[in-house]
Amino acid sequence: MLAAVVLALGLSMDAVAAISVRGLAATRVRVRDALMAAAFVGGAHAAMVTAGWQAGAAMGEQFRRVDHWIAFVLLVGLGVRAMVAAWRAPGTPVLSPDRAFAPGVLAVLAIATSIDGLAAGVSVSLLVPPPLVTVGVIAGLTAAMSFAAAFAGRAAGARLGGRLEIAGGAALCAIGVKILVEHL
Repeated sequence: MLAAVVLALGLSMDAVAAISVRGLAATRVRVRDALMAAAFVGGAHAAMVTAGWQAGAAMGEQFRRVDHWIAFVLLVGLGVRAMVAAWRAPGTPVLSPDRAFAPGVLAVLAIATSIDGLAAGVSVSLLVPPPLVTVGVIAGLTAAMSFAAAFAGRAAGARLGGRLEIAGGAALCAIGVKILVEHL
């Protein structure tokens, strides 16, 4: 279960950072705004991880022979990419305060921050909890942390985003190494 939680934390960091920036852009964050952000990113993460898991399951035994290598390369690659992007990027451009939590903005944000879940989803069947439990943990933690991030972004300031993405990238790398070591 710990691996599922760590994977969820790693995958959710992009969304949490992005939602905190939306909170920073808004003049105020209503509970409705935070709930909508949580629903969009939690749902998108669940859908992407499930799609990745199903694609991996459809390939059968051929996939099982190399799945740990694929998971390792994808998770470490995604983790390194997230850390490098957090180091390089000066931050997300700020929208007008009244559009910070607009449904269209949240939909694009949810899809963009959940694409990593598609690649990471192939590793879901390698974890100890059943895949549906892992997907639920990923969706639930992403939603809960994004809900809190909307308010934290309003209160904490712009520097929070990069630190979250670096921590998320490091967590993805650690999970990739763990999966590889367990299967060698």
